Amino acid sequence: MDTNLEIARNPKRLFMSHHLEVGYTAMSDSGYKSDMSIDERVMMAIVRVAERFKKESSYMRDCEITFSQYNLLRVLDASKNGRNTMKNVNRIMLISSANMTGIAQRLEKVGLINRKNAPEDDRSKYLEITPKGRQVLKQLSCRKEQVVKRYLRKYSDEKKSEVLATLREILNLKI
Repeated sequence: MDTNLEIARNPKRLFMSHHLEVGYTAMSDSGYKSDMSIDERVMMAIVRVAERFKKESSYMRDCEITFSQYNLLRVLDASKNGRNTMKNVNRIMLISSANMTGIAQRLEKVGLINRKNAPEDDRSKYLEITPKGRQVLKQLSCRKEQVVKRYLRKYSDEKKSEVLATLREILNLKI
């Protein structure tokens, strides 16, 4: 039987992150009986996919950057004129300003971004990708596409669009 269907029919299935693709296994394997609702299982699956994707992005180590640093470079590269305020980047990346400061400092230290005070407000900083930062993104592009395609190659563009729309709805919920 399809594991996803089996889990949906039997909400008492077990959650074990190191087993089946969807993270569930039979009770006899561990003696653990999950009491998670279908909603919680969906949220846990989203987290697990994100964590696995981050772990499989180890190719970034070749360029001596972390997944978060790579994401910051991507955000800046996609921003108008390759720059954006630290506050906007925090919101886009969903990370705290304290974490953003550390990430930005490390990228600036190796010449991948510049940090500048905003002329209109000295408390605000602009982050700007450098040509060296764009080169790192270009260097990682092919390997990144290979990892992404491994996850999604069997799904149609229509199915991927549906999943993306659903995830965006979840992210935009006012909780």
